Order: sequence, then C-alpha cells, then structure tokens
Amino acid sequence: MLNAMRRSKQRRREAGRIYAALVARAREPVFFATYAVPDTLDGRFDLLTLHAWLVLERLSRDAQLSQALVDTIFTGFDEALREMGAGDIGMARRMKKMADAFYGRLAAYGAASGPEAVAAALARNLYRGVSRPGIDAVANYVVKARAHLATWESGTPDFGPLPGEE
Repeated sequence: MLNAMRRSKQRRREAGRIYAALVARAREPVFFATYAVPDTLDGRFDLLTLHAWLVLERLSRDAQLSQALVDTIFTGFDEALREMGAGDIGMARRMKKMADAFYGRLAAYGAASGPEAVAAALARNLYRGVSRPGIDAVANYVVKARAHLATWESGTPDFGPLPGEE
C-alpha cells in the first residue's frame, strides 16, 4: 500500500516536471512572433495541446504517467480559468469544452502521418483554419520534435531545436 502511494507521488512529481517543460516550450516567443500563432488564450491552449500530444504519444506505454500528466494539464487549465476570473458556476461547462477540444486535437494530430498531414492538422487546429505563413515550418518542427522525442526515456522532455534553429 505504501509503495503504491509512493509511486503515485513520484508519478505526480514527474508529471509536474513534464508539464513545466510543456508550458515552457509552448510559451516560446518564436511561435507567436515568427510563425504567427495567435498570442491569445486559444493560441496558447493549442500550442500546449500540440506539445502535450508529442509527449503523450511517447508516454503511451506508461498509462499511469500519461494519466498523471493529463490530470496535471487539466489542473493547470482550471487554475488559469480561475485566475482569469471564472467562477464555480460555469467551470464544469468550460472544463468539458476544453476537454473536448484537447482530446479532439490529440486525435487529429495522432491521425496525421507525414509533414503534409501534420500541416493540415495544424491549419485546422493551431491556426483555426486561417492560412498563415509558417505552417510548413511548424509542421516540420513537429515532425522533427516527434522524432527527437522518440529517444526520450525520462526526466524533462527534449523537443529538440525550436523552429528556425535547425
């Protein structure tokens, strides 16, 4: 029993470290300044979701750590909404909407194979259907980050170089 609790605590700590890395990468100014990702709540949500997909895909063999990471991500969403002034009354509805968007994007990115399909998924989700310069560069970044993460085992995820730094 105590070992299970200890492992659970360790997973939560590891999920917290991974979440911090996701947030740090998703907030990199290059995505907003150079690659025209909207610097809005939606744009930040979409970048975080994109990077979460990259990591969750790699963690697919560890269901407990994956679940701990998703729990941590949604705790972060909840805290962000509350900091923006959302109250308890509409919180369940907002969180359900965010969960639907999160899992829908995970499915869209997961179904994308190859740079062209990734670019199409990014156009629909990250850029919300608006044609923007830089979609191809971000798609190439995603493909390279995905390959880079294939060697990641534990600790802080390494996404590789940012777009334009290759």
